[in-house]
Amino acid sequence: MSALRFQLRAPPPQRLDCSALTPDRLRGVSLAEIARLPLQTTRAALSVGDVFTIAAGDAGDIVIAGGSPLMDDIGAGMTAGTITIEGEVGIRAGHGMRGGRLRITGNAGPYAATGLLGGEIEIGGDAGDFLGAPGAGEPAGMAGGVVVVRGSAGARAADRLRRGVIVIEGDSGDTPASRMLAGTLVICGRAGAAPGYLMRRGTMFAQHATPLATFSATGSVDHVFRALLARALAPLSAKAATLIGGAALARFSGDLAGLGKGELLIAAAA
Repeated sequence: MSALRFQLRAPPPQRLDCSALTPDRLRGVSLAEIARLPLQTTRAALSVGDVFTIAAGDAGDIVIAGGSPLMDDIGAGMTAGTITIEGEVGIRAGHGMRGGRLRITGNAGPYAATGLLGGEIEIGGDAGDFLGAPGAGEPAGMAGGVVVVRGSAGARAADRLRRGVIVIEGDSGDTPASRMLAGTLVICGRAGAAPGYLMRRGTMFAQHATPLATFSATGSVDHVFRALLARALAPLSAKAATLIGGAALARFSGDLAGLGKGELLIAAAA
């Protein structure tokens, strides 16, 4: 059976809350009922049918053709199934996801994967600031699952990351892995300034990075851990697997201005 398909009629005139468009919420719902679902917005009231044309299909496999940076909360809270966005999305993509797969072919706005608990997110373009970071009032960031960004990411990627894996195949903005609690961040390109700022635990890999003075060079790398992680990530990102499993990596422990039990594994100093 083909996918349940939403075609964007025109660029949205205002921000849209698209959290209703998930397999969990649409399974067993008729097309007429879907069309009447409200999209919580910032100004005029709009329904799904006002914004999209809808083609019948399997609600466990949703395709949204046409994206916009005003389409927020795509995939929020989903637990199973697949959502594919043919284009870019706004803020909080995958917010609170517990399972399933969210694939975005274009760019994603700030706070993608915030509150992620499980599942997989693939961003074909770039990600904005605060990738996997906590939202307002949240004590920690992403707490499970896997995120792969094919492009680059903005500042504060993996801020207060608690669990899970984030792969950035390009470069990152400043202070990646800031305040990290646990989990893994992989930057296949160049990390921005102040990587691991106030990092408590966890691991950050980078092709190029300049450690803060509050990180101490240890020179010891767990090769078994690297091999196992590289094998697990190979189906998702060949670039990440090559960095983790193939390159000689220097190890730095820190941030010693805080708890200091994190580690930076760097292929080459920037």
